[in-house]
Amino acid sequence: MSDSPPAFISVKLSAGIVGQAREAAHTMRRSVASQIEYWATLGKALEAAGLTTSDSHALIARQERATYHVTPPAAPKVSMELEDLQAHVLALAKSGALSARAEDAVAANKTRGTRSKSRKAA
Repeated sequence: MSDSPPAFISVKLSAGIVGQAREAAHTMRRSVASQIEYWATLGKALEAAGLTTSDSHALIARQERATYHVTPPAAPKVSMELEDLQAHVLALAKSGALSARAEDAVAANKTRGTRSKSRKAA
């Protein structure tokens, strides 16, 4: 028997995030699971690029305001590094490179999952 972890694991997510993922997935022609994997891959990439906790809080707050169309009295100050990182991520997204990298990561995860299932069956 193999000691490798299972290929897929169920997790509980809030209905709100699943609903947002469903909307985004429909627009991008992805499954809800693939959309959440895509977002997770983006988050990992941002953390690996040096996103700080305060920078991530500022980005999340900015996204939540945009989602609910709330006009803040003043925009939160973020570091120049975060502005540069955001510009870089937007450039990657516009070029399609970010989407391609995320799709490659999801495909690789699915391939690993398929291999694990066939090993267990053997």
